[in-house]
Amino acid sequence: MILVTVGTQLPFDRLIKAVDSFAEELTKPVLAQIGKGTYTPQNMKWIKNIEPADFDRVFRDATVIVSHAGIGTVLTAKRFGKPIILVPRKASLGEHRNDHQLATVSQLVGRPGIYVAQSDDELKDYLLQDLDSPSHEDASDAGRASLVSYLKGYLATG
Repeated sequence: MILVTVGTQLPFDRLIKAVDSFAEELTKPVLAQIGKGTYTPQNMKWIKNIEPADFDRVFRDATVIVSHAGIGTVLTAKRFGKPIILVPRKASLGEHRNDHQLATVSQLVGRPGIYVAQSDDELKDYLLQDLDSPSHEDASDAGRASLVSYLKGYLATG
């Protein structure tokens, strides 16, 4: 199963519409957590929010995660060893107050098990592939240090 999650704080109809537009072409069923979105998917199962008690089970059952670039979801995908496709929210489209998600993906792109889709076509292409899962060991101490440094800086200014 493909799990699409947008978090609970902000709507992300652009992501939900994109996956819904090609969900029938995918080889795996799709479950979308749409949060506060107003778009109602037509071609995939959806729920507003995943209950906390069900969250781990749903994550464990998923073969791939599609998400906004929320660091909590990235860390959860890593914990469960699931590949994650990140679609950053964009301030220019009114999806967030600033472009911190673009900054986040710039630090995560190329890491094992993390894929960044900047367009609907890239997202669809990733979903049609058999994506590698993240390793439980980060192959690069320097990469880990870079990410930790970035996150500390982000948290200090946020």
